[in-house]
Amino acid sequence: FQPLHTLRNAEKELLPGFHQFEWQPALKNVSSSWDVGIIDGLSGWTTFVEDVPADTISRRFRYDVALVSALKDLEEDIMEGLRERGLDDSICTSGFTVVVKESCDGMGDVSEKHGNGPAVPEKAVRFSFTVMSISIRVEGEDDGITIFQEPKPNSELSCRPLCLMFVDESDHETLTAILGPVVAERKAMMESRLIISVGGLLRSFRFFFRGTGYDEKMVREMEGLEASGSTYVCTLCDSTRAEASQNMVLHSITRSHDENLERYEIWRKNPYSESADELRDRVKGVSAKPFMETLPTLDALHCDIGNATEFYKIFQDEIGEVYQKSNPSREERRRWRSTLDKQLRNKLKLKPVMRMNGNYARRLMTREAVEVVCELVPSEERREALQRLMELYVQMKPVWRSTCPSRDCPDQLCRYSYNSQQFADLLSTTFKYRYDGKITNYLHKTLAHVPEIVERDGSIGAWASEGNESGNKLFRRFRKMNARQSKTFELEDVLK
Repeated sequence: FQPLHTLRNAEKELLPGFHQFEWQPALKNVSSSWDVGIIDGLSGWTTFVEDVPADTISRRFRYDVALVSALKDLEEDIMEGLRERGLDDSICTSGFTVVVKESCDGMGDVSEKHGNGPAVPEKAVRFSFTVMSISIRVEGEDDGITIFQEPKPNSELSCRPLCLMFVDESDHETLTAILGPVVAERKAMMESRLIISVGGLLRSFRFFFRGTGYDEKMVREMEGLEASGSTYVCTLCDSTRAEASQNMVLHSITRSHDENLERYEIWRKNPYSESADELRDRVKGVSAKPFMETLPTLDALHCDIGNATEFYKIFQDEIGEVYQKSNPSREERRRWRSTLDKQLRNKLKLKPVMRMNGNYARRLMTREAVEVVCELVPSEERREALQRLMELYVQMKPVWRSTCPSRDCPDQLCRYSYNSQQFADLLSTTFKYRYDGKITNYLHKTLAHVPEIVERDGSIGAWASEGNESGNKLFRRFRKMNARQSKTFELEDVLK
């Protein structure tokens, strides 16, 4: 119970805008002042005469100031890392590289609930970053030496909010208007070095940004791709849904931000004077200007959820023996669904959910759950197929969930391609009725792209959006309880 002014002073040290720093060369189009705290999310956005001013409230930190604050938070870890590696900290003043994971996610209804009056459809978007690792390149060494690795990259504790806005994530114009300056700052920082005092000496840091904490909807929006119902099923390769259901496993990552930009230009100019269909096929579904560079990857959390939704539907179909029927009615489907829900509730204490969430998905995708479902499946042969399907899935899952698969589950990692091939064979034979010419987006990615991403990044789980999702929960909490009750203040309180 400190007096308010001591709390205020303590808070100042922890918030961005307290520590002095400079950039060499100076950042383009970014002020060189370092004592900048919370700013209006719309600042830095120049409006034209015809523009309608954005009707939203948004608050953020300046990106470079927030990164400095994050590094100063990790000051002890950096010094400890240098000592552990036997490096003399008085020599190590340059050559530091910081890898940053960026996450951005929309939140549904965050409106005030005080019981009366209509519920206003108020949505919010949070953009945040996590310092994933810091390494140093020593003279005479080719590879960098890692001196800090974030032990819990998916915790809300390591996930630092950068920008909060009351915007619907589908409102592309407003979203891009607010994130525009963030993108510009990020671009400027990539071409410069940060000079900051760490452990009593000035040291220089370079930054690499990796936008991996986005769900598929956000990736498609940022990269100018059609929405997720598109025939172009994947944000990593050019496959169509039909191709992906025929050839489930053999695909490689081809899409990139630069290529999407080139394709957008082709879409815009139509240099070969093609028809709309031909043009769309040429650009593989890129029909808007890519706005922010994301790293083509797979979001582990939404992968879990997407696949669990798919398995839930397979369970339903198997209970109703759809493989024998041609076109079951809606009534029948509803009946199978309630049978499935009842069974899961009785045997696994799994309450039915409106929208699949991470916890439900994790409980559903287990050997126990499939045992329970099999009690409702009449044919022995189908029961075995379902159990085999789940067994393969349980083998595959740790590879994209774990923070470091080569350390945590090397055997599953080695067998992944074989397992995914077996899984795909089962789907295209025993479960052909569901996968004839169609496949869900995340199932395609799970089968086709996981080994390649792990090989490139070393992990999928560590780069997922979970930390940001957990932060969403805190956002709701703070907004309801801890914020001074006026909109403008509120976001500032939550951002702190």
